[in-house]
Amino acid sequence: MRALREAWASSPALLAGSALVGLWILCALAWPVLAPYDPLTLDVAAALQPPSAAHWLGTDGFGRDVLSRVLAGSRSALLIAPAATLLGLVLGTAVGLVAAYLRGWADDVIMRVVDAVMAFPIVILSLLVLTFLGPSTGNVILVVGLVFTPLIARTVRAAALPEREKEYVAAAQLRGEPALYVMAVEILPNIRAPLIVEGTIRVGYAVFTAATLGFLGLGVQPPTPDWGLMVNEGRAALTLAPWAVLFPSLAIGAVVVGISLLADGLKEVLAP
Repeated sequence: MRALREAWASSPALLAGSALVGLWILCALAWPVLAPYDPLTLDVAAALQPPSAAHWLGTDGFGRDVLSRVLAGSRSALLIAPAATLLGLVLGTAVGLVAAYLRGWADDVIMRVVDAVMAFPIVILSLLVLTFLGPSTGNVILVVGLVFTPLIARTVRAAALPEREKEYVAAAQLRGEPALYVMAVEILPNIRAPLIVEGTIRVGYAVFTAATLGFLGLGVQPPTPDWGLMVNEGRAALTLAPWAVLFPSLAIGAVVVGISLLADGLKEVLAP
């Protein structure tokens, strides 16, 4: 705890990012208590009402309370993004470590495959795969994790290559340790700082990517509250009820900014 307090004191970005992300985590965990209305309840008579004392952020085209849906939508955003990032970290770390450890032609082949996958824009590649698999929360996690794998693999490889040449790796090889042991026990702990920073950055990208897929109808399906889906549903009445689009968009931006600040703070603390 003392080290954590010192890190927060030395990095305003880490403190601000932790506070902002922590606030949204609290919303994701406690939204049933915090939400003033049921986010799924339809009330056509109250449709498109502006922000008021009864509905602090107004209502959408179906009369649903926007504040309640924004709070409930934090659950899917903060479930999909960390899960997808964790999947990408596991796969990307494995690929990057293998490429850095083997070097030579194996490294060249692995990196050329990684480059080929990275040539496709993230959203377009996600759209292609989800169109084939079908929209669902599980498929979004799978697709975003797979799309992030080559990006994380490049970062891990770049961090692992200098470690591969150090004496402690040569000593482990001389002891007869298997390659898997050397990669997992010797090299991996020594690249944890850039790996933590990279993972934090990817969570922010995952929030934005998942929201984009939800907006396009390939993410969380209605009537489940989801920020990207809320923006899509509200755009039809954008001129009449801009609040139905504005507040979920601000929620997406707030989470992404908070995670970016957190990543910057971690970079200052872990890799000054």
